[in-house]
Amino acid sequence: MAAILNGIAYHNSDLSSCGENFLVFADYMRGSMRLAALSGLGVIYVLTHDSIGVGEDGPTNQPVETIPSLRAMTGMLVFRPGECNETSGAYKLAIENRHRRSALCLSRQGMANQANSSIDKVALGGYVLEDCDVSPELILIGTGTELDLCVQAAKELTAEGKKVRVVSMPCVELFDEQSNAYKEEVLPTAIRKRIVVEAAESFGWNRFIGLDGDSVTMNRFGASAPGRTCLKEFGFTVGNVVAKSTALLS
Repeated sequence: MAAILNGIAYHNSDLSSCGENFLVFADYMRGSMRLAALSGLGVIYVLTHDSIGVGEDGPTNQPVETIPSLRAMTGMLVFRPGECNETSGAYKLAIENRHRRSALCLSRQGMANQANSSIDKVALGGYVLEDCDVSPELILIGTGTELDLCVQAAKELTAEGKKVRVVSMPCVELFDEQSNAYKEEVLPTAIRKRIVVEAAESFGWNRFIGLDGDSVTMNRFGASAPGRTCLKEFGFTVGNVVAKSTALLS
C-alpha cells in the first residue's frame, strides 16, 4: 500500500495520495515511508488505533514506540490531534503540504471536544489551550486522547489554588519550526516544572520537559485487556496526572 501511494505521488497527476492502516503496522510500511520522505512526496498516512486504548488486541497491536519513531524520520509531519478541531486542522495541513509527508495518528476511542481548540493553531504545532491569569507554576503538555486528561487535571489543580497552563502539542515538528519568541511564549524557559502526557514512549520529550519535569508515558509494552482498563492500569487517569503534578510542585 505504501509503495503504491508513492507511485501515485510520483505520477504528478494532482491526486492526493492517501492510505489508511493501524498505526502499529507502520513498521511494515517504513521503507516506503522513508523513500517518500527522501523524495519529497506529499503522501498522507491515516494511522488509527494509536495507543494501548486498542484494548484486547494486546501488546502486538498497541504501538507504544511507533509515534516517537515516526517523529525521528526526517521530513515527516506526525500529527496526533487531541479532538475534532485539531483533527480537521491536521487533515487541512496534510492536504496543503504537497511536498511533505503527513502521518495522522488517530485514536480508536472517543475524544472530548475542547472549547479553546483551534483548527488554525494546529499549524503552529503547539499552542496554549488553557491558561491561568498569572504566570503558571506548572505546564501540562498533552497530545491525542490524553489532552483531555491534562485539561481535567488542570481544573482540579486550579481548584486547589495551583497555577496551571495546558499546552496542546498536535505536531512536534511544526512547533520546532516556529520562532524562538513564539516557543518562549508557549513554553517559557523560566517555567521548569512541566509534565508531558502521552500514551507512548517518552523518547524525544526530554527537550520540552527538561531535567525538572516529568511524564505520564509508556515505559513498557501494553497488555491484553479492555482499553479503559489498560489506560487506568498504566496510569493514564486524571488522578495520576494530578498526583504527579502535586509531587512536582511540592
